[in-house]
Amino acid sequence: MSNKTSPVLGILGGLGPMATVYFYELLTSHTEAACDQDHIDIIINSHATTPDRSAFITGRSDEDPLAVMVDDIRRMKTYGADLVAIPCNTAHYFYDKLKASTDLPILNIMEETAACLSSLGVKRAGILATDGTVYSGTYDRFLSAHGIDCIRPSVDDQKTVMRIIYDDIKNGKTPDVDAFLAVSERLRAMGADALILGCTELSLIKKHYRLPPYFIDSLDVLAASTIEACGKTPIGFDFSLDRTEDDA
Repeated sequence: MSNKTSPVLGILGGLGPMATVYFYELLTSHTEAACDQDHIDIIINSHATTPDRSAFITGRSDEDPLAVMVDDIRRMKTYGADLVAIPCNTAHYFYDKLKASTDLPILNIMEETAACLSSLGVKRAGILATDGTVYSGTYDRFLSAHGIDCIRPSVDDQKTVMRIIYDDIKNGKTPDVDAFLAVSERLRAMGADALILGCTELSLIKKHYRLPPYFIDSLDVLAASTIEACGKTPIGFDFSLDRTEDDA
């Protein structure tokens, strides 16, 4: 990192735009600060025209978003970013290649969420996410490293989740919360101790509706981890990033 008083955060955003807005809101509202100058210096790159990540991963599109994201990270470094956060779970399918493309540290929303779940004693986690995340098994890799089993929705329930993400939330409509909760209850019936909001569009449901405590919002976890990585103190989250159980 550069020799600044505190690091400058680069947000690789626009994936989608409302999730980026909410992530910035979380960083601002959950940073312990007594004045403007106590907050994090942030560069927000909201590249909304980045090709759809899930469509490419599942073979429904041949437009590869990787090159766009790599260029955006390089651009943020030019502007002075010292580390990067990506408020999009599906984009972490490309994490290893993105990390190899730059010398900037890139926080990993999936690794941070898996570590948080482990610290909470979760053994079986249900995943609510895009097809790209669910069918690529990207979350499984990080959960299994912490001894956590990943439970996926049925094919029909996954279609419902995708409809809520793309037809409702990304389309600016009110999400079908009843259908979302019905899918969630079926995951719980399959033995899930906790349910991961593994798409940052689904984090917007938690913003506007009260959800049961067994939901873990990956965007909350990323925000808390990012605040800590920037040398600040996260406040007001209903979970802890304590890693003592993992380190014991």
